[in-house]
Amino acid sequence: MKVIAIGRNYVDHAKELNNPIPQEPVVFMKPDTALLKDNKDFYYPEFSTDIHYETEVVIRICKEGKHVSHKFANTYFDAIALGIDFTARDIQQKHKEKGLPWELAKSFDGSAVISPLLPKETLGDLKNLEFSLKKNKEIVQKGNTKDMIFSYEDLIVYISKFITLRKGDLIYTGTPVGVGPVVIGDTLAGYIDEEKMFSCTIK
Repeated sequence: MKVIAIGRNYVDHAKELNNPIPQEPVVFMKPDTALLKDNKDFYYPEFSTDIHYETEVVIRICKEGKHVSHKFANTYFDAIALGIDFTARDIQQKHKEKGLPWELAKSFDGSAVISPLLPKETLGDLKNLEFSLKKNKEIVQKGNTKDMIFSYEDLIVYISKFITLRKGDLIYTGTPVGVGPVVIGDTLAGYIDEEKMFSCTIK
């Protein structure tokens, strides 16, 4: 099982970090040890002083695919979750300045919060899903999947050119505007529409 993540997939988020609007998906990976399930606490790592939340819709791949065509891409995922891509922004910035990969800033243990997965048929229009994140009961991020630069199908087609997708793989589809820092004691809660999908306390 792989965790594949997409950067800069919402225009306003790219702008808030002073990044260019991508012409093709920005792809990076997280190991399975990054997954944080079942509303478990997130323990602030000692190697960073600037951890940011990035709330994202997650899709689960349901069959193996290589060079998937756009026509059939929607049949390659069967479930939706909500997650957080925690990012060590200080490490990321240092690595970006040196032209180095982001992995240490993105792939550390516990950096991929994920909610329970819901069958995609239960969620209505997947291309018009509203989602949000509350920090200490106040909304800090709101997004809608209609604003993604690259759709679920676009991502599956693009990724499968390079990497064979297998059943159970997860794709984190990018975050909207509003990312920000967490500190010990914060509580985060993610929602799709009005349904609470996960909660996470920073320890």
